[in-house]
Amino acid sequence: MIGINLVDDEALIRTGLAALINAEPDMEVTGQAADGADVPDLVRRTRPDVVLMDVRMPHLDGIHATRTLHTALTRPPRVIVLTTFDNDDYVWAALRAGAVGFLLKRTPPEDILAAVRIAHRGQTLLFPTALRHLAAAQPTAPTPAARKVATLTERESQTLTLIAQGLTNAEIADHLFLGVQTVKTHVSNILAKLGARDRTQAVIAAYDSGLIRPGTGR
Repeated sequence: MIGINLVDDEALIRTGLAALINAEPDMEVTGQAADGADVPDLVRRTRPDVVLMDVRMPHLDGIHATRTLHTALTRPPRVIVLTTFDNDDYVWAALRAGAVGFLLKRTPPEDILAAVRIAHRGQTLLFPTALRHLAAAQPTAPTPAARKVATLTERESQTLTLIAQGLTNAEIADHLFLGVQTVKTHVSNILAKLGARDRTQAVIAAYDSGLIRPGTGR
C-alpha cells in the first residue's frame, strides 16, 4: 500500500485528491496538512511514501518544506510538488530542494495516480519540455554546478544529456550502442560526481552548468 500525505492550503484540492487516491486499491491518504510548516511533524507521525505538496502556500511554501524534509530525515518521502502554472519559478526551486518532479493541478486524474506510482517505485518524473521552459526562466550566472559537470567524461555528458530528454536507461543504451548495465554505471558515476540525489537533481545541474541549453534541451 502506498501511503500519501496531501499538503495544500486549499481544502477543496485536498478533498478531491483524497477521494481520487482512496478509491485506488493500492493507495491511501495517511495524512493531510494545510501549510508547509506542519509537514515535518506530519511526515514523522504518518511515515508516507509520497507527499503531494502545493508549491505556493501562505505561511511556509513547498520549497522550504521539501528542503526541511531532506535536511531532517535520513530517508525522506518522495515529494511531488503541485502548481497552478507550468512556468512557476517556485517549481524550479522545489526541484533544487529535492522534489522528484511536479504536476500541474489541472493534470488528469489518471496521470496524477500514475505519477504517484512512478515516484513510489523510486523513479523520477522528468518532463523534458516543461523543464526546458522552467530552466529558460532562470538566471544564467555561473554556478558551482559547472565545476562538477566539468568532471564528467564525454560519455557521461552524453548520458546526462539523454537523461534530460527523458530517455530511460534502456533507451539511452540503444542510442549510444551500449549495454544497459554500462549505462547504469554511467548514471551512478554522474550522480556521484554531481552530488545529486537522483536524475532530476542531475538534470538541474546540467542546466545550471550550461551543458544543456534551455532552448534546445541539448
